[in-house]
Amino acid sequence: MEVIIEQHRQLRTYIEKLIPDVEEETWQHFADKLIVRHYRKGEVVIKPGMVCNHVSYVNKGLLRSYYLVDGKEIITSFFAEACYFSDYESFLSRKPAVMYSEAIEDMEVVDLNYDGLQSLYATYPQCERVGRLVAEELFVHLSNRNSSFMLDTPEQRYFRFLEECEPIVQRIPQYMIASYLGITPEALSRIRTRISRKPAGSLIIDPNQLKARNC
Repeated sequence: MEVIIEQHRQLRTYIEKLIPDVEEETWQHFADKLIVRHYRKGEVVIKPGMVCNHVSYVNKGLLRSYYLVDGKEIITSFFAEACYFSDYESFLSRKPAVMYSEAIEDMEVVDLNYDGLQSLYATYPQCERVGRLVAEELFVHLSNRNSSFMLDTPEQRYFRFLEECEPIVQRIPQYMIASYLGITPEALSRIRTRISRKPAGSLIIDPNQLKARNC
């Protein structure tokens, strides 16, 4: 029991940041529906053809989501500790996923399945509120990423990545960062070389434009 409580502790802290007044009864019913899972580095968590049946909170580890197009990986997101991940399109529509999610490191996650979540929504308004706040966070993440690809240069996208994902940058291989930025590894290497030669503060991004988000 103590192990389970500890495995749920991070998620409870996350939820209490969203809704500080979460009721104990609500939390207990929520916790009863949680399942802790472990994935090994390199293990595929979601793949095309699967219907994603879980929303997962990351306790430990790092995961990437990507499309495979003509044999080329196109990375869309990274998810590390203290955030949710899922193939939300598949999860919400109940249709097969079209992208992969793969563990970059060994992972421990806390899962809540679709039926359990719908039951909580129908019974506990605070759970529905948490779901709305998580969905809003996801929307901001996708909106920022789309805007960055439309408005920013590759170098600016790289600086945004460093700003927003600073805690996990050193844990991600450079070729994956390049894919996430939509450039080649060679182009990323050139950007890194240019940055190393620039005076500190020569490229400034307005911090008001940076939104908290999953990477």
